Order: sequence, then structure tokens, then C-alpha cells
Amino acid sequence: QVQLVESGGGLVQPGDSLTLSCTASGFTLESADMSWVRQAPGKEPEWVSSINAGGRGTYYGDSVKGRFFISRDIAKNTLYLQMNNLKLEDTAKYICVNTWKPIVGYNRVGNWGQGTQVTVSS
Repeated sequence: QVQLVESGGGLVQPGDSLTLSCTASGFTLESADMSWVRQAPGKEPEWVSSINAGGRGTYYGDSVKGRFFISRDIAKNTLYLQMNNLKLEDTAKYICVNTWKPIVGYNRVGNWGQGTQVTVSS
């Protein structure tokens, strides 16, 4: 049974850094493309970042490019999202998904975790 459990969220100030984790079970990260999605209240989910099964291909949305970095630890079967220079508009629930492109049109693709809340506030 596929399970994705996110952690690491919290309340931070603008300019701070935070690293999110997503521990996977029921499959291995070596065999799966993985993504991070975020959703702010009242807004549609936004595709943030992805990493392919080989670990060398990555994607970053324009709003986070140069500030966020996706990585994984195969031994721990854990996906990470390092977030630097956080901005107020980064406030959202961050969710990991076991696919490359988790949003197709209005449809969600893959298995989605419950998410971890990140709040950026001064």
C-alpha cells in the first residue's frame, strides 16, 4: 500500500529557510518520479518541483526556481524539498506525490500525501 507522509513544515519569517521531508512506503523512490505540490487556501494546487526516478532530471516552477531544491535519500526512501529565501507567497500546504506531473488540467495524478503546512509571516 502506497503511503506518503510529509513533515518539516512550520511558521517562519520571510528570508528564512526550511526543509520538508516526505517518507514513502509501499514503493521505492528509485522506481518512481516524485513531485512536490503546494496549495494555498482558496487556490488551485500548484506544481512546485519534480525529480525523476533516475534522480538526475528535475523540474522547478518559475515561482520557486533558484530558491527551492528537490532531492532524495534512497536509503531512507525519503524525498526532500529545501526551501530558501522564503516569501510570504510561499505560504501553503506542501504535498508530495509519486509522479512527475501531478496536475493535468484539473485532475490530480498519482498518490498524494496529506501535506505539511508552511506559513511565512513577519
